[in-house]
Amino acid sequence: MPETATLLEVQQAIEQINARLDTIEHNAGDNHLALGVLSGNLDTTIAAFIIALGATAYDIQVDLFFTFWAVAALRDPRKTAKKNFMEKMFGRMLPGSSMKLPLSRMQMGGIGPKMIRAVMKQHGVKSLEQLMKEAGENGIRIHVCEMSMGVMGFKEAEMIDYPHLDFVGVGTFIQLISEAKQSFFL
Repeated sequence: MPETATLLEVQQAIEQINARLDTIEHNAGDNHLALGVLSGNLDTTIAAFIIALGATAYDIQVDLFFTFWAVAALRDPRKTAKKNFMEKMFGRMLPGSSMKLPLSRMQMGGIGPKMIRAVMKQHGVKSLEQLMKEAGENGIRIHVCEMSMGVMGFKEAEMIDYPHLDFVGVGTFIQLISEAKQSFFL
């Protein structure tokens, strides 16, 4: 006849299983995506927002961390800020807004970005600016790297109006990564 477990042994086994499950759930991270955006190219930035919006369709909270070249996509061309000589030089050399971003490939003498925007429109794909607006409406948070802003000569005053935008250090992104189920850089 098989050995029968006592009630106490069954309770202990259940407690051990619950403890292991709690550990697994704790280490799994939140239903959260942390996405670093680095390149500053039109196609990469569009991809970042499409991925972010796709994640929100699955009830995943999304945090975008814009650093280095990508910060230029968040500049508002209608806004100005007082800058020193070096900051002005960076400002002139880098894209002045999302509308001025280059493609990662096929620049075609500068008409590549216009061509891809026209093809996207023909295929019913939303523009980067429409994706950004929709991202704001869906609660996607954008964190802008303060160090990158300082290096590139960008000021908070010249950034776009976005409902969930803040200026942070890399430590904030590291914290977001540690709490996220998924994270990657574009």
